[in-house]
Amino acid sequence: MAESVPIYLSIVAFVCTVGAIALAVMHIYRHLMNYTEPTYQRYIVRIIFMVPVYALMSFLSLVIPAGAIYFSSIREVYEAWVIYNFLSLCLAWVGGPGSVVVSLTGRVIKPSWALMTCCFPPIPLDGRFIRRCKQGCLQFVFLKPALAAVTLILYAKGKYADGNFSPNQSYLYLTIIYTVSYSMALYALALFYVACRDLLQPFNPVPKFIIIKSVVFLTYWQGVLVFLAAKTGLIKNAEDAAQYQNFIICVEMLLAAVGHLYAFPYKEYAGANIGASRDLTGSLSHALKLNDFYHDTVHQFAPTYHDYVLYNSTEGDEGKRKYRSRTFVPTGPEMDAVRRNKNIFGNKIDDIQLSSLSSSSASTPKNSGPLPVPDSANSDAMKSSLLVDTSNSSSVPYDMSLIDLDLSSYPTKVPPANEHGTR
Repeated sequence: MAESVPIYLSIVAFVCTVGAIALAVMHIYRHLMNYTEPTYQRYIVRIIFMVPVYALMSFLSLVIPAGAIYFSSIREVYEAWVIYNFLSLCLAWVGGPGSVVVSLTGRVIKPSWALMTCCFPPIPLDGRFIRRCKQGCLQFVFLKPALAAVTLILYAKGKYADGNFSPNQSYLYLTIIYTVSYSMALYALALFYVACRDLLQPFNPVPKFIIIKSVVFLTYWQGVLVFLAAKTGLIKNAEDAAQYQNFIICVEMLLAAVGHLYAFPYKEYAGANIGASRDLTGSLSHALKLNDFYHDTVHQFAPTYHDYVLYNSTEGDEGKRKYRSRTFVPTGPEMDAVRRNKNIFGNKIDDIQLSSLSSSSASTPKNSGPLPVPDSANSDAMKSSLLVDTSNSSSVPYDMSLIDLDLSSYPTKVPPANEHGTR
C-alpha cells in the first residue's frame, strides 16, 4: 500500500488540476458556443476533453492510492480515444479519405531509414494506405480497453502490480503489448503525416501533432521510465514511482491546457459563415455522439473490402449512400476538397477514367491520356521530401473503379437539347 504524498505536493497538484480543468472547460465552452463547423469541432472538443480526464484521474490516484488502478485505467482508455479522434480530425481537414486518394494518386513514399521503410518497396498512397493508417489507430482504440479490463482482473487475482517486472507478474507482459500497440499507432500517424503534409499545411498541423504526441505518448514512456527508476533503486519503490508519475501528470496537464488554447483556437470558428452555430446543448450532444465511431469502425474492418460506405463528411443525419468500390471515391464535400487541392498536386481529376459500367467488370481502369507534369515548384519540393511522384509512369493506374452500378433506369440515348435548353 502506497503512503500518502507530502501535503505540499498534494496542494501543488490540486492547484494545477483545478487550473487545467478550468482552462479546458472554458475552451470547450467557447468551441460549443461557436460550433460553426461540426465536422472539425466534434473531434476538437473530444481532444480537449483529455485534459480534464487526465488531470482528474491523476489527482484522484495521487490522493487515493488504493483506487489508483481504477483511475489510471480510465485515463489510459481515453488515451486511445484521443488518438482516433486526432487522425479523424486530420482526415476531415483534408476533405476525407476520397479527397486524399485522388489528390495523392500516383505518389509513393520512397524507402527511408527515418520511416523504417528502407527494406521495403515504395508505398503507394492509395485507398489501402489510408485504410491501414486508420486501422493502425483503431487497433489501439480496441486494445486499450481490453487490456485495461484484463489488468483489473489480474489485479483482483494478485497477478498484477505497477512497476513489478517479475516474470511471475503480468506487468512485464502487458507493458510489452502496450508498447507494441503504442508504436503501431504512432507509426500510423507518422506515415499519414508524411503523406499528407502538404494537404495539412493550411491547418498548421505541427503544434497539434506536438501537443497530442507529448500528452499521449510521452506520458506513457515517462511512466515506464519512472518505474524503471524504481527498479534500479533511483526511487524507493514502485508505489512511490506511481505517485511521482501522477503528480507530474497533474502539473503537465496545466501546460497541456495552455497548449490546447494555441493549438486549437476557437477564434478560427467564431463568426464563420460555414454553418449556423447550435445552442450549447445541441453542440454538446453532437460532439458526444458516437455514431461516427461506430460507422467508421464497420467501414474500416468490413470483412469484404469491396463493400464500402461513403459518408457525407458534413453531417450523417440524412443517411448514407452505398457503393461497391475498390477504394474511396470523392463525392460532395470531398470533391470540393479535391478541387481545392488541385493547385497543390496538379489537375489529376480530369485524367480519371472509370472502367466500363458492367456489373461483371472488376478490372482497374487505365488512364485515358497523358498525365499532367507537375510544375517546377512542386518538383523541387518533392526532391527534398520522402514522397515520389510516379504519376508520369503508365505502370501506376488509378484505383478508382466502380462496379455493380445499375444503369437500367437510364435511357440508352439522350435526345439533343433544343435552343431553349430543354430536351
